[in-house]
Amino acid sequence: MQPTFLIASPQMRDPFFEKTLVLVWHYDEEGALGVVVNKVLEHSLPEILAVDGGVDLRPYDQNLVGWGGPVEGTSATVVARGQVEDSEGWLLPDGLAVTKSQDALLRLLSQRTELLLVLGYAGWGPGQLDREIAEGGWLATDLDAELLFDIPAEDRWEAALATLGLTPGNVWMQPIDE
Repeated sequence: MQPTFLIASPQMRDPFFEKTLVLVWHYDEEGALGVVVNKVLEHSLPEILAVDGGVDLRPYDQNLVGWGGPVEGTSATVVARGQVEDSEGWLLPDGLAVTKSQDALLRLLSQRTELLLVLGYAGWGPGQLDREIAEGGWLATDLDAELLFDIPAEDRWEAALATLGLTPGNVWMQPIDE
């Protein structure tokens, strides 16, 4: 699987993933990694970042920090509409990048790059994501920076469904209860 957006099926009842949009950037025989990109916390990026070095965080006053998933809730991941070095993270289609590097974050902030900082992540063990997809828990759509950065977080799930020509009312898949 290439980097993609996973859309939770409308019937998913897992309390962590109901109505979520997940950016999956890593997938292999050992499992998959991603972050939820449509659930926000009540804190802005400047409220949780302690940045030295004169980086001006005022342009990010309206950027809410996201809830990335139930694994390692204090671990931060940055999804940016920009570039990172290969040693700092992953370059994805449509001009997106993912990093966990503090140096990359500081550089992106100083360049005033559009970014989303999320706490926690979603992880799947070997074969787990394949099973969930086969059971009807997830739909996939192409990565789209506009979907991530130009649409409010609360509207991204339905907007992602619309990229497939779907609405929540016209999709019926088997429920996933975990």
